[in-house]
Amino acid sequence: MSFPDLEFRDSPIRESDAEAILLALPPLDEAGDHLTEWPGLREALESVGFTGARSSYLRVSAPASTTLPLAVVGTGADPDAHAVRAAVGTGMRTLTGFSTVAVAAPGSAHTRAVAEGATLGGYRFATYKSSPPPARAATVIVHGDIDDTERSAVRAEAEAVALVKDLSTIPADRLGPVEFADRARASVADLPVTVEVLDEAALEEGGFGGILGVGRGSARPPRLVRLDYTPDGAAGHVAVVGKGITFDTGGLSLKPPASMVGMKYDMCGAATALAVVRALARLGAPVRATAWLCLAENMPSGSATRPGDVLTMLDGTTVEVLNTDAEGRLVLGDGLAAASRENPDLIVDVATLTGAISVALGTRHTGVMGEDAAVARFLTEAAQAGEDAWALPLPDHMEEELDSPVADMQNAKIGDPSGGSLFAGLFLRRFVGRTSDAEDAPRIPWVHLDIAGSGWHKGGGYGFTDKGPTGATVRTLIRFLAGQTR
Repeated sequence: MSFPDLEFRDSPIRESDAEAILLALPPLDEAGDHLTEWPGLREALESVGFTGARSSYLRVSAPASTTLPLAVVGTGADPDAHAVRAAVGTGMRTLTGFSTVAVAAPGSAHTRAVAEGATLGGYRFATYKSSPPPARAATVIVHGDIDDTERSAVRAEAEAVALVKDLSTIPADRLGPVEFADRARASVADLPVTVEVLDEAALEEGGFGGILGVGRGSARPPRLVRLDYTPDGAAGHVAVVGKGITFDTGGLSLKPPASMVGMKYDMCGAATALAVVRALARLGAPVRATAWLCLAENMPSGSATRPGDVLTMLDGTTVEVLNTDAEGRLVLGDGLAAASRENPDLIVDVATLTGAISVALGTRHTGVMGEDAAVARFLTEAAQAGEDAWALPLPDHMEEELDSPVADMQNAKIGDPSGGSLFAGLFLRRFVGRTSDAEDAPRIPWVHLDIAGSGWHKGGGYGFTDKGPTGATVRTLIRFLAGQTR
């Protein structure tokens, strides 16, 4: 896997046989007696102006304490678990060239956060560069201890985030819908997860007009992948629907060149759905979890969907396509309808859906919409996991903007950018099924996650996050869905 192996030891870190040491420390006036076992370190840090500010990083020499290379990263004042996780993540991203690194946060009780920061910050992609950059540690020795359940959770979450980052980083010429489906099947081969892959013929027979309509402009046919983890005595059933546009040109509503760069990441939602269900199976979570990966490549060609065409979705809804670059909601509509047929207790969809979400919330917060109670539970877990998320409304007064003069719905508001993320959320809600056949039955509880801003980081690294795919919402979803019961 593309993250470091973890070892835990109770012995003093100064006795470590690692190649280098990383310490996460608060400002020196808060370090108390925890530096007394490090003779000369306080003086060395004072001499170079170490402030202990969050994620401030220094290499320092303290020969009276250790002859090993030593790095120190700040946690900020009165650090909580999130600050410790981010600090260690910064240190692991920055301290390169050593195969084994020993890590500790002296005086901190947040050992799990240390381990999380080490695995998340230590991620590395098997680059296509002919001269790879300096390597991050292959093994991290955490000096401290956590119980076996926490160890399993740390590893499962790190594996899930790494899988999303791996899949999202692979160039689109090497990862189309077929290749994605193959990788999904291989990733759960050793787990109690069943896999069903619908090819273009099966999609046509099944009536998946949204996925087919988006994918028909490409020479690489679309796929729908269903993965199902059903443990004995499952306490509930959750479904995760992921947008998997393996490359998005915008179709005939072609994106400008700069906006097309990076569109290989438009499958982050499907990668997240896969990784989360895989993690739940790895952990043996007592909940049935089904992933629906809606995979297509959105390309312009003579066979592509045109603006003004009408698609018939899986549930029979007709949609006038006014903007072929608003394609994610079309594939997700089919995925939500398919998931609803199984009447799960909760449906979550994850998608790099709208550029408007970045305008509203910036690039670190995930936009969250859906049924109020389910959204509230998700936001609670996000706060615990330290992942930024914010609830947005689904205003009833915007419903009329979905109306089309020639079909049941239209997929975009041409010439009106206001509330673009909310319009997309309202569009998706139409495809979430009811809890029963009764006319007045409520919709299945549903949460929509727009990760178009949070799923891909364009700037310099921070905390455990590199430039590129972030794995946003993965850790929150694992915890959120593992706790769902009827």
